[in-house]
Amino acid sequence: MKAVLSDKPFSSPDWVFERKLDGERCGALRRGGRVTLLSRTGRVMDGAYPELVDALSVKGPDLLIDGEIVAFKGGQTSFERLQQRMQIRDAERARRSPVAIYYYIFDMLELAGENVRPLPLLERKARLRAAVAFDGQLRYSTYRRGDGETAFRSACRRGWEGVIAKRASSPYVASRSRDWLKLKCAHGQELVIGGWTAPKGSRERLGALLVGYYERGKLRYAGKVGTGFDRQTLHRLGDELQRRERQTSPFEAGGPPRDARWAEPELVAEIGFAEWTRDGKLRQPRYLGLRDDKPAREVVRERPS
Repeated sequence: MKAVLSDKPFSSPDWVFERKLDGERCGALRRGGRVTLLSRTGRVMDGAYPELVDALSVKGPDLLIDGEIVAFKGGQTSFERLQQRMQIRDAERARRSPVAIYYYIFDMLELAGENVRPLPLLERKARLRAAVAFDGQLRYSTYRRGDGETAFRSACRRGWEGVIAKRASSPYVASRSRDWLKLKCAHGQELVIGGWTAPKGSRERLGALLVGYYERGKLRYAGKVGTGFDRQTLHRLGDELQRRERQTSPFEAGGPPRDARWAEPELVAEIGFAEWTRDGKLRQPRYLGLRDDKPAREVVRERPS
């Protein structure tokens, strides 16, 4: 289930408000004591987060739950820091990583063989809290009921991503739904990488990423992203892009640089930015990391509704 972007904080006794986390969406399936972690695209993530598999592999009912894996930098969730774990596929290497991760669980889809998706959200949450031993790296995603405006102001004051508003009576559906609304304190979204420019000065491998989003089936150019990289990231992105290099631009229109190099539009990056310009370009964009939990063809420009 996915949320729709909104720019209007509100309060209502019929809604609950949770912290918006800057991490990787993860479903966890437990069957007969065996646990599998799954991304939004169905990729198995057990090798990246073996400590979560261990934490969930305790005696208890079969279940299917939904949540977000995060890493912290100070008191804030950091997608950039989480990147150090997202790319690992070997469990032993992941266990040696200095990056501690946590699983914030916010919903339940199945419990002891029963499909609980049709139940109201608050009833699913009650069953979730009773069925999972929340301790250590397993965290229950708390919420505030009714007072969404206070929740939003508090989130922004603390430097959080924002809040997710959820209709308390809503069922769980496997699609984007207006029963879940995301209210962001800062701008940012996933965008597709369609090319890159040459490096200048001491920069290695690439100068800027050329990114875009799909509109009516065509990839629309959204601008250049030239900040947010360290040396390791530049080399990794350079390798990924060279493997996908093509001769023609994947962008339908929008004015990408003529001297750019082009890539098959398969990589999805999380980009932070100040705002959208009137002509649909990013202002002050910054690279935050690659996402492999969302297909490139699903990336569209998020607009408040």
